[in-house]
Amino acid sequence: MSAHQYDEGHTVAGWTGCGIATVGTAVAGAGVCTVSAALISGGLAIVVVGVLVTWALHLTGWGKPPGRRDRAQWGMRVRDPLAAAGHAGCVGCRLAGRGRPAPERTDEERAVALRASVTASATASAAAARAVAAPVGETAG
Repeated sequence: MSAHQYDEGHTVAGWTGCGIATVGTAVAGAGVCTVSAALISGGLAIVVVGVLVTWALHLTGWGKPPGRRDRAQWGMRVRDPLAAAGHAGCVGCRLAGRGRPAPERTDEERAVALRASVTASATASAAAARAVAAPVGETAG
């Protein structure tokens, strides 16, 4: 039995992008230490390349869709069979013109979200009103 009972999300796209971005930040950091605009710019360009490589690998099936995957898909060498169609709610897939928007919320979920936002807004308004009403220069006690 495997020691891991959950999907850690390790993918070829993730590790490749992380490696490229690490090199880019190291180059940019060396540029900061040596006060070299060329190294800083080069490091930032490498980070951008890392983002684009990760995105391309995700779109070709070497990434991970948002959310949980089946246990059979946990291996790092397993390509995602749903990548060609796009993943629901995946920003990278949507930017590439693939996928579907995230599933619509139910009426109950919308009501819960609305209540939470109204409560947060009322709490913030009450705190702001108390701050405005307090006399300047007075201290509690």
